[in-house]
Amino acid sequence: MRIPRCGPAIAGLALSLGALAACGGASGPSATGTAEAPRAGEPSAGGGDDARTPEPGGDAEALRGKVIVIDPGHNGGNAAHPSEINRQVRIGNGGKACDTTGTSAESGYTEHAFTWDVSNRLARLLRARGAKVTLTRPDDKGVGPCINERATIGNRLKADAAVSIHADGAAASEHGFHIIEPIAVKGNERMVPASLKLGRALRDAYREGTGIAYSTYLGENALDRRDDLGGLNLSTVPKVFIECGNMRNPGDAAKLSSAPFRQRIAESLTQGLTAYFS
Repeated sequence: MRIPRCGPAIAGLALSLGALAACGGASGPSATGTAEAPRAGEPSAGGGDDARTPEPGGDAEALRGKVIVIDPGHNGGNAAHPSEINRQVRIGNGGKACDTTGTSAESGYTEHAFTWDVSNRLARLLRARGAKVTLTRPDDKGVGPCINERATIGNRLKADAAVSIHADGAAASEHGFHIIEPIAVKGNERMVPASLKLGRALRDAYREGTGIAYSTYLGENALDRRDDLGGLNLSTVPKVFIECGNMRNPGDAAKLSSAPFRQRIAESLTQGLTAYFS
């Protein structure tokens, strides 16, 4: 989703859903813990016959034993719980809403469903190559977890890499994908260099594997750096966000709404993580 650059919240200000959309983070309350996605061969939301699991081999050995956290943005229950997801949490250099509802395509296909599906596909592929994978939420029906807890999950597991999966909600005339990389704030300085390496590896693999263009509206060569996202500010392990395309753009939305194309996205991200660890 479009995650506006918003300053610290004013104490005591009651946030409405409108304020939420304008100042969104990427998460919600943390009763979900560290449940994992279905293992290889198990069904996932929208998995279908296209969700093939290629055999490990070649440079895929680079993933063996790596601890990877996948953060599917938002959650299906967020919209029905505005008081919970509007709750302010500290993000290292200010405050922000616990989570947001995410965006959707004109067809009604939601960002939270997209991120859940892609994350499960990606988890299957990574596990098939020997990686140890945890998702930050166990389903697409709950609330949250909050952005601070999403970062904590990766920190607690001492993840070798963490990726937050999103899709944007920019103007319909704009298109393309971009990677959001961290800027050093107090507490995350040591993870920034590795995060920049991770961001470039994912950027290159995603462009090659999906054919989606670099963003026409944010970043430089599909790379955008920010210090206002709790998921990055509070992370002590290498982590980036990827906005996989603009769900408000008809061309991007058609791709993101396609199950076979979501499999291509997962395969491309697998290649990016393989390149990062190689």
